[in-house]
Amino acid sequence: MNPPFKTAELDHLVLRCRDQAAMLAFYTDVIGLNEERRTESIGLIQLRAGAGMLDLVPTVGAPAGVARNLDHFCLGVEVADLQSAIDYLRTCGVEVVGEPTTRYGARGLGLSIYIRDPEGNLVELKQIRPRATA
Repeated sequence: MNPPFKTAELDHLVLRCRDQAAMLAFYTDVIGLNEERRTESIGLIQLRAGAGMLDLVPTVGAPAGVARNLDHFCLGVEVADLQSAIDYLRTCGVEVVGEPTTRYGARGLGLSIYIRDPEGNLVELKQIRPRATA
């Protein structure tokens, strides 16, 4: 069965940080990324990395048992109807976490869902407009 969407890009990665100030300094001062956006209520700092983004969030408030510092990564998917992707994923036995919600990413705000891969990693699938075909 073919998916009803096309994975077009890696939108963003989210790192959980023990020392967010040190991580921010490293990625801005040493690596040269630019801060684009903050959401103070959840401690989120979003850095522009070319066409994608790197998000830094504090480890405080991490779900119980989270030991890794990769919170999740996001794939931009070209799909006209996100519900068709959800239906397809569930048919394939994939755990869909929560409901579709509008979230911010490399291309701005867009509708997305979270799923779990076979190793339990959290993956965000963010709906993007299909590219025009020639």
